[in-house]
Amino acid sequence: MNGKLIIGSCSHLYEVAENWGKLPAGISFGYTHGVCADSKDHVYVFNTSKDAVIVFDQDGNFLTSWGEEFAGGAHGFYLHREADGHEYFYLTDIKRGLMVKTTLTGEVLLRVGKPDRPDLYDDERRYIPTDVCIAPNGDIYIADGYGQYYIHQFNSAGYYIRSWGGRGSEPGQLLEPHGISIKMRGQEPEIYIADRRNHRIQVFTLDGQHKRFIDHNLDLPCSFYFFGEELYIPDLNSRVTILDKHDRLITHLGEDQQAYKQKGWPNLPKTYFRTDKLSSPHAVCVDSNEDVYIVEWISDGRLTKLIRQK
Repeated sequence: MNGKLIIGSCSHLYEVAENWGKLPAGISFGYTHGVCADSKDHVYVFNTSKDAVIVFDQDGNFLTSWGEEFAGGAHGFYLHREADGHEYFYLTDIKRGLMVKTTLTGEVLLRVGKPDRPDLYDDERRYIPTDVCIAPNGDIYIADGYGQYYIHQFNSAGYYIRSWGGRGSEPGQLLEPHGISIKMRGQEPEIYIADRRNHRIQVFTLDGQHKRFIDHNLDLPCSFYFFGEELYIPDLNSRVTILDKHDRLITHLGEDQQAYKQKGWPNLPKTYFRTDKLSSPHAVCVDSNEDVYIVEWISDGRLTKLIRQK
């Protein structure tokens, strides 16, 4: 297509926007763990550097940065439009064991720490929240993806409601519940959990009842992004998977089944990376133009923009 670098399949073709998202002098990425696009199509990258939230406009121009308190711990990153019409971030910090709600400019509105569950947590059994999502009623769901593998539900003010999950592979059990999101389509909302080390998605009701599994030959699903009737899944093993409204496979983007098998992965030599291939996708989002943004689990970060071809 006129010299453009195109990836995808027939119904989902994308131009790779090479060298998109330039950083100014003095600012660099750490591990790029989260990405969100707001209603203005500003793109926010959540990473482990001192500039934990780095903001670009739709053309990739740097706008600002904030979030030094998340340096070293930045992980889950969820953008939610609330009843007041404003958008807010919900962020998890794996270093401090904390979930924080902020405005788009970084003003802290709420902090939620470890649930008061001495039966689950003590000095040896750590709480390490990897992701967060928000239900229609404002309830907060936090995935303890690197700790004891439970999902914890709080109300909008941060008061504890319930927990479920725990280590295992049976229905309702989890093995590294790395990502969590709410599916709003259908007759009732559902909770999707990236049950990463079980190589599957597990679907629950809002009160934590197991409903079904989705596997589709998933390797290491990290998180989710719902856009229209589609579901975008960054798979740490070197691809992004797109499912339709029935959770059926549409396509994989940027698949490289050799990347994660390389010695030293994910921090591979820069000579290995190719603009049309992914190595360690950790989060994905889609803007109003259906363009896709992908960040990868790499020590100095990697950000890719894919422009949807109509």
